[in-house]
Amino acid sequence: MRTYWNINGNLKTIKEWQPNCWIQVTCPTDEDQDSLIKQFNIPDYFLSDISDTDERARYEYDDGWMLIILRIPYVKEVRSRTPYTTVPLGIIHKRDVTITVCYYETNMMLDFVSYQQKRGIGFTDYVDMIFRLFLSSAVWYLKRLKQINTLIETAKHNLDHEVNNESLIGLSRLQDSLTYFITSIRGNENLLAKLKFKLQVDELDADLIEDVNIEMTQARETTSIYSDILESTMDTYSSIINNNMNTVMRTLTSVSIIMMFPTLISSIFGMNLINGMETSKWGFAVAMAMSAFVSGISWIILRKKRLL
Repeated sequence: MRTYWNINGNLKTIKEWQPNCWIQVTCPTDEDQDSLIKQFNIPDYFLSDISDTDERARYEYDDGWMLIILRIPYVKEVRSRTPYTTVPLGIIHKRDVTITVCYYETNMMLDFVSYQQKRGIGFTDYVDMIFRLFLSSAVWYLKRLKQINTLIETAKHNLDHEVNNESLIGLSRLQDSLTYFITSIRGNENLLAKLKFKLQVDELDADLIEDVNIEMTQARETTSIYSDILESTMDTYSSIINNNMNTVMRTLTSVSIIMMFPTLISSIFGMNLINGMETSKWGFAVAMAMSAFVSGISWIILRKKRLL
């Protein structure tokens, strides 16, 4: 889907492309891709690189065209091993043509347009727009991190009542998401540091870049903190599970030892040998009393040694 935006003053849609407008392409079809390549002569591999979900944050030039790939947060609607992940957002620019391409529909881009419309001042130029996309991505990383933290606290609350596989698997998936986040944020930071010297940055852009750096740093540090907390939590619950297993095995072993003595006594008196109690009417009672006495002594000893 292609949307043409007039970026002068209030951000508003226009019917067709005009010089210096913003072309927003979301979930492009084959027709959209062919149209962009034929109309603007964009290098076709630009779109292929953007469609690669594993493409790293970077920039490059080709025949006057500049490609910037930014990693932005994305939440998968369907059940997945990694509910929170990152996807590439491509920014393509040449002279009076500025295009953003994302093969996923993200809340970040919807919020970006809505926020810019509320500001009502549009963008001063394509450089301003690029750095505002960086700022929006950093803000949305922080929003998603708050959601992840809420899920972590919920899982920890459930595990405090009962250690179950579902909560542990949920924590493991969130750990994977944090790994994707911190890798993408670091890539965006490195990209931003390079673009500061490659783009024509004015005084207003310099102030905006400083804001972006602050938000990026906060997002990276928050991700690191949550990742460390989650790793420590997983280690703690792993130790609890191992400790519970050891307790169960220790109890079962102690019970087996206690039950061994009655079995031994009954085996001795049950052998087809002369033991002096074959004709005694108290034979069974004596065997039971001896079993109870030995088992009781064993129980007391094991209790004192805290094995039960």
